[in-house]
Amino acid sequence: MSSSLSIRKVTKIYTSAQQGQVLALEGCSLEIARNEFSVLVGPSGCGKTTLLNIIAGFDTLTEGEVTLNDAVIASPGIRATPGPDRLVVFQHGGLFPWMTALQNVCYGPVIQKQTTLSEARKIATDMLAQVGLRDIQSLYPGDMSSGMRRRVEIIRAIIGQPKVLLMDEPFRALDALTKTVVQDFLLKLYDTQPRTIFFITHDLIEAIFLADKVSVMTTRPGRMKKIMSINLPRPRSNKLLDSPEFLRLKDEVTEAVHEEAVKAFETGEREAAR
Repeated sequence: MSSSLSIRKVTKIYTSAQQGQVLALEGCSLEIARNEFSVLVGPSGCGKTTLLNIIAGFDTLTEGEVTLNDAVIASPGIRATPGPDRLVVFQHGGLFPWMTALQNVCYGPVIQKQTTLSEARKIATDMLAQVGLRDIQSLYPGDMSSGMRRRVEIIRAIIGQPKVLLMDEPFRALDALTKTVVQDFLLKLYDTQPRTIFFITHDLIEAIFLADKVSVMTTRPGRMKKIMSINLPRPRSNKLLDSPEFLRLKDEVTEAVHEEAVKAFETGEREAAR
């Protein structure tokens, strides 16, 4: 079910009451292959989430195009429509608090009429069991830990077999230990059933640990500054974090992002002085 995603010379201009015309993205291009785990990093405010929102259909672009399996889904004349082919896992989560874990996971395929409720319950029960969540099926989100909620949200996103899974800093609010557990969980799912993933993070170690490819964006207007292949073996474990190749990649990504963060700071200082 996974698909290739192509971002071609995407530019986004929006109007701000304080700043007037703002160039948020300029000529962004990125190719994401089928079943590739692609991670995007960059300084705050560089346009990472804006780009994801354009792909998801939550925002429009000004120039360029986005294609899914070579079919144009977004261009100046076409606004991508949110749908089950591009599901989003958000930073702050989105489980329905009045539904149990099992009901949350089943909801998407049933409401999209992809399957019947009984079939969805069977698939959801099997998926939750496969990843060690059998015992929480009847729990409501308020009764789960943050790590459990994240894992249920990921299962809910992938049960409908989206062509692309979009993840906007999904682990940012988690403590360090819980983040490690959920990262391992996501990698296990990916190793078992590879799928096309577009993942945004500020955590550079997380980016390298998860990705097949890490792309670094410039400060605003956001452009692709550097695209790096991460040729670390899979399946991955935390033992990789101390390997010479991992440390080399971390230094390379850190340097690229730091350069842009300094530029963003200097630009902010100049704007504040006006």
